[in-house]
Amino acid sequence: MAPTPLGDFLRRSRALLQPENAGICSIGRRRVAGLRREEVAMLAGVSVDYYVRLEQGRERTPSAQMLDALSGALQLDEDGRLHLFRLAGLAPRSVAAAVERADPALLQMMTTWPDSPALLLGRAYDVLAANPLADALFGGFAFSRNLMRVMFLDPAARTFYPEWPAAAANAVAGFRLAFGAAPHHPRIRAVLTELLDLSDDFRELWTRHEARGKTLSSKSFHHPEVGALTLRMYSFDVRSAPGQELVVYHAEPGSREAGSLRLLASLAATERAY
Repeated sequence: MAPTPLGDFLRRSRALLQPENAGICSIGRRRVAGLRREEVAMLAGVSVDYYVRLEQGRERTPSAQMLDALSGALQLDEDGRLHLFRLAGLAPRSVAAAVERADPALLQMMTTWPDSPALLLGRAYDVLAANPLADALFGGFAFSRNLMRVMFLDPAARTFYPEWPAAAANAVAGFRLAFGAAPHHPRIRAVLTELLDLSDDFRELWTRHEARGKTLSSKSFHHPEVGALTLRMYSFDVRSAPGQELVVYHAEPGSREAGSLRLLASLAATERAY
């Protein structure tokens, strides 16, 4: 039988876990990256044959207890564990509207943050809404208001994101998590199909089967008008619209970045006035 997404994800997770980090003594040269299949089976307390059948797609209905054991053996984080359960059909898939819209009350709240760029993202990383400062920070890209298309199809993205390889890998991992939650959503499928067709970089990252959401972190940008910026990033799920995500960027008061954001807001206001 052909490999399944579940088997591919297990294989990728196994390859990323080093023996010493799993408490396994490794002697001599190893022929595979990460753990061997028999080592995962031992750590999870299952037979090697059963685990091999899972990776090869010959076993498609593992129990929740089995998935818990595999999550522990592979040291998956919460996002990885949720993705594993979704692939096995044991986690609820969210019901997604075909057309996503921003809540007017949320839009009103975003405009009250004049010093912090804020974006509302849909499941496929479409920018559903942005406050004026986010428009000034992210504006000017040629490929629509979709951050995945910007990242992989607009050459300017490699300058805008100074740490492009890391930013691209994180974007694909987040997109993979969204895909696992709603694999038949028409917009997600459309963006996925386009990027697989047009971007070698996206195809390579997609084959890694990494799945994780945004976490509290810093993100670097290089804006053509105000130069380098490193901002703190906060991400919030929108409970009234499952699958939507509010992303807010913050600069420490009095920092160089805070001054740059004020300048950017002033430039954008001047441009709007004309």
